Amino acid sequence: MIHGNLEGIRESVLADLEKLYDAEFPRDEFLPDRLLAILVRYTMLINREMLVYLSREGTILEIAIGSIASIALPELHLRRNLDRLSGFRCVHTHPGGDARLSDVDLQALRLLRFDSMCSVGVADNRATGIMAAFLGEMEYDKLSIVTFGPVKPGRIPQNLWMREIELAEERVQRAIRQGGLTETAERALLISIDSESSLDELAGLADTAGALVVARTLQKRVKPDPSTFIGGGKAAELALSCQALEVDLAIVDDEITGAQQRNLENALGVRVIDRTALILDIFARRAQSSEGKLQVELAQLKYRLPRLTGLGTSLSRLGGGIGTRGPGETRLEVDRRRIRRRIDDLSQQLAELKKQRDMRRARREKQEQVIVALVGYTNAGKSTLLNALSGADVLVEDKLFATLDPVLRLVELPENRSCLLVDTVGFIRKLPHQLVEAFHSTLEEALYADLIVVVSDYSSSTYREQRATVFEVLRELGVGDKPVLEALNKCDQAEIAGEIEPPGAILISAKTGMGLDHLKAEIGRRVASMRHEVELLIPYAKGAVLNWIHQRGQTLRETYEDTGTRVLCRIDSKTYQQVKRALETE
Repeated sequence: MIHGNLEGIRESVLADLEKLYDAEFPRDEFLPDRLLAILVRYTMLINREMLVYLSREGTILEIAIGSIASIALPELHLRRNLDRLSGFRCVHTHPGGDARLSDVDLQALRLLRFDSMCSVGVADNRATGIMAAFLGEMEYDKLSIVTFGPVKPGRIPQNLWMREIELAEERVQRAIRQGGLTETAERALLISIDSESSLDELAGLADTAGALVVARTLQKRVKPDPSTFIGGGKAAELALSCQALEVDLAIVDDEITGAQQRNLENALGVRVIDRTALILDIFARRAQSSEGKLQVELAQLKYRLPRLTGLGTSLSRLGGGIGTRGPGETRLEVDRRRIRRRIDDLSQQLAELKKQRDMRRARREKQEQVIVALVGYTNAGKSTLLNALSGADVLVEDKLFATLDPVLRLVELPENRSCLLVDTVGFIRKLPHQLVEAFHSTLEEALYADLIVVVSDYSSSTYREQRATVFEVLRELGVGDKPVLEALNKCDQAEIAGEIEPPGAILISAKTGMGLDHLKAEIGRRVASMRHEVELLIPYAKGAVLNWIHQRGQTLRETYEDTGTRVLCRIDSKTYQQVKRALETE
């Protein structure tokens, strides 16, 4: 796949360039002569800048084409590590013949940690010079830049420059050991047409994703502008703010179309992502289990598929950075077919994992294990509550979506009872429908639970809105008729005056332990009322009823009499009522 500005380039030229992905170059040469000749030839042919990512193994990872004066860096969706370089060098051409690296080139080297940034001046069907830059020692809290050249084409010090990559790697690791190198957060501008509370939540999401919020703007509109979401005048105003504040990224507090994203990027001059892309990125960072990673990738691909036009999206697993970006036009139909095939493949893998999970759930039901699901808004304190009730050591962070994969723990209840407590992924306003679809198998832990405990942050100023969102998502999942117990968490931080809302909810503090005994007792009371130990005589003509009991309850004793099967069993209230009705009908 060739990225960038492909307009007007013949298909035969693009096909020739794609063959570079199958080529192999000497691993010990910084810029092989054969690759240099290819870059010079096609730069002259199309009269535009060209760029390749050349790996240490001598293979081409990415190819991009720009304009005569500039080129956008394709994103590999490889997460940048703090303890090493990227593993590939960026080689690009300058059609005007000037081989010198620009300030933008050097900033990209420092930010993206390339093995090296290399420029090739091209004019009159030949290379006029080659210049290379590498990361140097720490100076004034950032890595310096070591440059070589420009040198003539036949005078490239191949071994010296390859050795310089090794030295740059050592410098980065040394800077880390000395504590001088930290990740530079992207400077973000937040844009909303909703409310200040929604902007506050977006700021929390941006912080969780690792961005530094430097500005935020709220524009009251009846509906979004179809072109730029915020309108041309507001976009022009924000463009000046982006320049003054050195903004790297604009985050829109809603899901926007691909056209709106491109128009807004052109107007602001910075990368733009929407709320959905931001949440997907957070999920990509948080995914730990193999199933969680598959679910995230499926959600990302479903999000990207309708936005392919003009985005040049890579198909790597779990996109890197905050959100997604890709310059210029791509081979759209090829991309779409690949994405659809990958979506089908992921769906099949998740279907197999669902079968395994259903088998485990069936075993739990046979063992009469009562399931209690903790659900609630993200960062409401569900994981802290799980740890407090079960003595577990689940990761707890003051971040949104700290828990992604479901966690099950056994909890001892009063009167020698117990239950399995499930901590599920948190809900949020404007939860991307791609995530609801992809994570349905995870969210179904609530669907099959015997009791749902809705945990709310009672100290939040948006408590009512958050609670409404949780119940709305539960209705979408089809669990609106499940028994529900509400726990109002963080009451030690809340100002409580008058009657609590809703009536019957239990005030708790998972952090201090306040109200947890009351909560356990109420869960135990609910659990006890869910099971009935009954003795029934099932006529032989109604064998299906006996199968219900075997499948949905626990059989304690079974004997055969003249008129039917006498069974002593434990079954839940719903099954008991169904059995009674079946036995009463002729």
